[in-house]
Amino acid sequence: MPEQQPRGSIGRKVSFASARRVAIAGSLAIVPLATACSGGEGSAADDPKSSKVSAAPAAGVVAPAKVEVIAGLTGCKAKIRIEADELRQGLCHTKKADYLITTFPEEKYKQTWLDSASVYGGTYLVGSRWVVSAKPELLGSLHEKLGGTIEQLQGIGPTPGS
Repeated sequence: MPEQQPRGSIGRKVSFASARRVAIAGSLAIVPLATACSGGEGSAADDPKSSKVSAAPAAGVVAPAKVEVIAGLTGCKAKIRIEADELRQGLCHTKKADYLITTFPEEKYKQTWLDSASVYGGTYLVGSRWVVSAKPELLGSLHEKLGGTIEQLQGIGPTPGS
């Protein structure tokens, strides 16, 4: 039986390696946008790893790793931007801000994504097989709805003020 190839978002066949490169490149291209306005301020930015762990008191559950469900819990309908074997990513557009929800079929893919994103630094809301990329001031309210941990990634290069 021939090996089945993954299909891209427009229905054409793409190789696994191509889909992976596109997914990683696409998600990394958005990271600077999500973190550019962070400014490194606030209590989450002061903690090098994580803060505020909860089980999503508003929702009553820990958000599952599905873009549409996580988006619904935050009050938006996500527009899917990336659909690949390693991740799915949706954009939420609200009056307050735009933010990205990225989900992963396995924890190892989430960790690889976080390792890649750490080059850029920034603050993220991280859960079990999902990551939300948003402005730090929005992460607090999303944290109340979704749970997870707010994580500050250091980035590379000099730190502000050094």
